[in-house]
Amino acid sequence: MAKAKKITCEDCYFRRNLLCALTLDEPCATFRPDHPDGLRPPLQMRFVFGQERRTQAAWAFPTAQEQAALHGA
Repeated sequence: MAKAKKITCEDCYFRRNLLCALTLDEPCATFRPDHPDGLRPPLQMRFVFGQERRTQAAWAFPTAQEQAALHGA
């Protein structure tokens, strides 16, 4: 497995655009990589809907005909 490049404050969007007022030895929680397209939001997980497994409803109201037959009307 290849080693990941260690991020530094010098790689941060805010530092490179003179928007950072912090003097830390390591990147802070607001670190965002500098990119030619500008500031981009961090990647988020995608929500994937599970496939519906049931083909029929587990329970349903009886039809009018079924109710009439059941109650002897």
